Amino acid sequence: MPLYEFRCEECGTFFEKLVSHIDSPVTCIQCQGKRVKKQFSVFATTASDTGRGAEPPASCNTCPSAGHGMCERE
Repeated sequence: MPLYEFRCEECGTFFEKLVSHIDSPVTCIQCQGKRVKKQFSVFATTASDTGRGAEPPASCNTCPSAGHGMCERE
């Protein structure tokens, strides 16, 4: 089952939930509200996922951070 991120429009709570199907009804874990919206999720991969060598990602050159995960835009 995929793990989705949601935000409750009634109380503002962000939460994750395992959902068997994206059309399955989801209620807020805090207030049990039914007005929840699926959020855009980020995911991580490792170098072994790509089958390539373990190369660190390059800087995006938009901030002074040199490494991935430290960028102000992330």
